[in-house]
Amino acid sequence: MNMNVTFRALAILALLLFTSDALSSEVNIYSGRKEQLIKPLLDRFTEQTGIKTNLVTAKADKLLTRLKNEGRNTPADLFITVDAGRLYRAKEAGVLATVDSDILKRAVPAHLRDPDGQWVGLSQRARVIFYAKDRVDPKELSSYEDLANSKWKKKICIRGSSNIYNQSLVASLIAANGVEATEEWAKGLVANMARPPKGGDRDQIKAAAAGQCDLAIANTYYYGKMLTSKKDPAQKRAAEAMGLFWPNQNDRGAHVNVSGAGVTKHAKNRDNAIKLLEFLVSKEAQKWYAEVNFEYPVNPDAELGDLVSSWGSFKSDKVNLDVLGRNNSEAVRLMDRAGWK
Repeated sequence: MNMNVTFRALAILALLLFTSDALSSEVNIYSGRKEQLIKPLLDRFTEQTGIKTNLVTAKADKLLTRLKNEGRNTPADLFITVDAGRLYRAKEAGVLATVDSDILKRAVPAHLRDPDGQWVGLSQRARVIFYAKDRVDPKELSSYEDLANSKWKKKICIRGSSNIYNQSLVASLIAANGVEATEEWAKGLVANMARPPKGGDRDQIKAAAAGQCDLAIANTYYYGKMLTSKKDPAQKRAAEAMGLFWPNQNDRGAHVNVSGAGVTKHAKNRDNAIKLLEFLVSKEAQKWYAEVNFEYPVNPDAELGDLVSSWGSFKSDKVNLDVLGRNNSEAVRLMDRAGWK
């Protein structure tokens, strides 16, 4: 009788251990990136590790608010978003945890990850100048600073000041030139706008191709998506009419930003979340970003896709992207004072 009780107890214990292990073989993700831009990589991660991924996608700011409200009760183990400014906000909100991973440190250059280990870049995008090939000689172009030159009066298309990509661009200019000089630059840029800011990055490229302006400021991956568009031939034609110019190649380099991720402070599956982060910066995953979404890898050993490679090599600004978050508030106030709507 006692022997039966012992066997029964061991069986129950084994079942509990197995169930606990099975339940822990998952990772819950809050993603500000669209499902199609992350799900194929998550599926590949599951194939390789057996760890199930549960994905929730929504607007990044909404997910950050949700994380803050849920506190220690959050199911989220990993938070994915775009732009260093948003990653900084998540860090400041206290919803991320410090991760010390040699794999992450080896794969991702220091300026593309948080100095305190609370987030890491997953892919890079450059915010550059696009010019109408039939109206602009690229020899006339040089830097972001030159966009305030009066020779570009009424010739620039750029989206609004509420856009985080533009806020981070201005934040990088503050880091390079200081607040006063950047505010004067912003005033000159506003004076050179061909129209009040409206629409997204693709709209700026389309407007320039249509002759509404000569220059457009946009992220490189939008250009790639337009060039390869099969559903909208007009987008493809607009992109083909534009050339890509790498600014500031004689000094600090072109402005880059990242999509990135951090392990949540109250992650229930912390180890699995770290494993997923390490997978996402692997050469295999990084190559996917370049080939499918036309972004630049954060891992310098990863291969570029053919289209991204065709844009040529360039020098990028190596300022630590944490600075973009720290300068964000000043950048927004500066843009408001300059009349950037």
